Amino acid sequence: MRNLSILIFLIISGSAYAQSEILPAEIQIATAMLAAPEDSRSGAMVYGYNEQGDLVVLRKGTNNLICIADDPEFDGIKVTCYSKKLEPFMSRGRELSLEGKSEIEKRKIRQEEVESGKLKMPDSPSTLYVFSGSTDNYDKTTGELKNGKFRYVVYIPYATAESTGLPLKPDNPGMPWLMDPGTHRAHIMISPVSN
Repeated sequence: MRNLSILIFLIISGSAYAQSEILPAEIQIATAMLAAPEDSRSGAMVYGYNEQGDLVVLRKGTNNLICIADDPEFDGIKVTCYSKKLEPFMSRGRELSLEGKSEIEKRKIRQEEVESGKLKMPDSPSTLYVFSGSTDNYDKTTGELKNGKFRYVVYIPYATAESTGLPLKPDNPGMPWLMDPGTHRAHIMISPVSN
């Protein structure tokens, strides 16, 4: 019985470790670049994870794009890139997550901060690129992800269906539509499509 308990502990410990393995910075950067438009990859700033699992700057950028490497605690692979104009909004969301705030609490706090002028939202459309897929299709030695899907999000604070001409739900796969209309986080969604 004791041997069985030890075996179960080792399996669970091994699984937990495998899920939170911190990959080398160059692999994290290569994977993060999968979400970026090709002409912006070389100059993008990249956040990734250090050995303690903290989000840190892995590479300073020279252009308008910020990318975030795959979170080792996330189930599957997901990398994102976004316009620097979105950094105050994104950074504040990360801070609130570290404080243990729920998604609903984060939305409420950021809304109050935007409305009070404490948190600045972009004054023009600003894009978030998301690339995601299965761990089974990921090569952690090269940073390549096969059969991934893109999702594009264009933030346009306070936009409405009337101001954009966009529907509030997609009628077809990949069709742009407006989510959270009339709010500080109004954004155009372009549903995932296969790469």
